[in-house]
Amino acid sequence: MPLGLVVGQNGTEYFEESLLLLKEMTKRFSSEFDVRYFLIADQERALGMMKRWVNDPNRHVRRLVSEGTRPRLPWAMQLPRLINDPTPILPLLESLRDDNEEYVRRSVANNLNDIAKDHPDTVVELVQTWVEGANINTMRLIRHALRSLIKQGHPGALKSLGYSPPKLSLVGFELSSSQVTLGGAIEFRLEIKSDKTVNQPLVIDYIVHHMRANGKTTPKVFKWKKLELKGEGKIHIAKKHTIKPVTTRRYYCGRHRIDIIINGEVICGQDFDLRVLEGKERDPC
Repeated sequence: MPLGLVVGQNGTEYFEESLLLLKEMTKRFSSEFDVRYFLIADQERALGMMKRWVNDPNRHVRRLVSEGTRPRLPWAMQLPRLINDPTPILPLLESLRDDNEEYVRRSVANNLNDIAKDHPDTVVELVQTWVEGANINTMRLIRHALRSLIKQGHPGALKSLGYSPPKLSLVGFELSSSQVTLGGAIEFRLEIKSDKTVNQPLVIDYIVHHMRANGKTTPKVFKWKKLELKGEGKIHIAKKHTIKPVTTRRYYCGRHRIDIIINGEVICGQDFDLRVLEGKERDPC
């Protein structure tokens, strides 16, 4: 809101009065962008005040603590000191972990996900202390907080959610074609067998290695399935992946690759070539 911006940009001279004003304003419209001016101006002083808000009866005020201190809050100013060292806000997130509002707990998870981009092991170590005896709400928070690390296959994050290194035999993996046209799709099929006599939970994702203009490739992880494979059981699953122009990625012709990753470990993969139909006005080749 414009009024919050006015307070943020002009109120640091009246530090405590302005922060208290934002606290009241956030009950009506969010002040999570505006408190960042005060965190940048005097982090210790701002956090000292915000620490007292974690027990506020108003859920919007409590959420302001977790959302306003996110180091990499989208569309907002970053908080460089907290990006470099997030430890000053960890006690605040700890205090809000069991908040009775999902609205607040979700914000705590998003803050931890921000921190994990720069300090993955710090976040994993913290949530591992939360897992034992955690209720359904806390586990939901932890899963959301670790979502980026799970996608990356971080071993500690996977272990925190009960995913151990897989014990599997690869029965088969095949692509529908060795060549794909931009705008089309490639299908792939995977068959695996459990080498354990007990059930094992699996997170199955896949990585597409996209060709770049310099001839190198960059990986992009895509979510696929979560399942529990029965002891000595076998599964067969298939996936269709569309390759079409998008605003966030430019495709280049050449050798691409799909890898299958299970519980953070790459178990198989195959190459394929990307081609462009003749006559395209903007041929990425």
